Amino acid sequence: MNAPGTHFQESGSRVLMIDDDREFCELVQDYLSPFGYAVSLAHTGPAGVNAAEEGPWQAVILDVMLPGLDGFEVLKKIRRKSDVPVLMLTARGDEMDQIAGLEIGADDYLPKGSSTRQLLARLHSITRRAAVAASAPASGGAPTGTIVIADLRIQPESRTASLGGQPLTLTPGEFDMLLSMARAKGRVKTRDALLSEIRDREWEVFDRAIDVQISALRRKLGDDPKNPRFIRTVRSAGYMLMDPDTAMS
Repeated sequence: MNAPGTHFQESGSRVLMIDDDREFCELVQDYLSPFGYAVSLAHTGPAGVNAAEEGPWQAVILDVMLPGLDGFEVLKKIRRKSDVPVLMLTARGDEMDQIAGLEIGADDYLPKGSSTRQLLARLHSITRRAAVAASAPASGGAPTGTIVIADLRIQPESRTASLGGQPLTLTPGEFDMLLSMARAKGRVKTRDALLSEIRDREWEVFDRAIDVQISALRRKLGDDPKNPRFIRTVRSAGYMLMDPDTAMS
């Protein structure tokens, strides 16, 4: 069901915006429409969850402060059923909101009050990564460029990864970080280097953002931070992806 005033364009990207500030929503809706984004609106947490299930959507713009259910609870419910890219709107300068969103599975964040131009750039970035994954050709065998590290397989063309033959559910940001470290297997990647490679824009850099993504990757890889198989922390330097079949204990 489309919200009143939603502008849909043929072949446009369908975006769901969940925010209780109706004036701001209409501003974003009108701003994004000429760029090919068809924006539907939901103004409460429960309404946002219901709308998210009615997809498919190319992206969700999700405010943290919502009536009924806050943005974090909405994101948890979305992630149980979908890997749609999610851009969270956080309180300006509130690092804890940003960290919490990334931990739950947000793909990016934007401080509330940022310009619509910044929002467009972030939205374009997350939808473009998702579009690349969706348009990747299917292959019956191992695609060219597949990276194999022990029982971890990473397929850049389809932007998929598996461990022990089981698919890994990764956000676009987590996949980009895993791929970046895999391509530098055995070499240390600094936080700045990781940020530079996985983002298409300048980011409000804070070290915890990278640490949160690494923690999420470790959980999905079944890594024990104290005795990791794959991702090793190099103190005061960064992170390194190892081959557990060849790494020395």
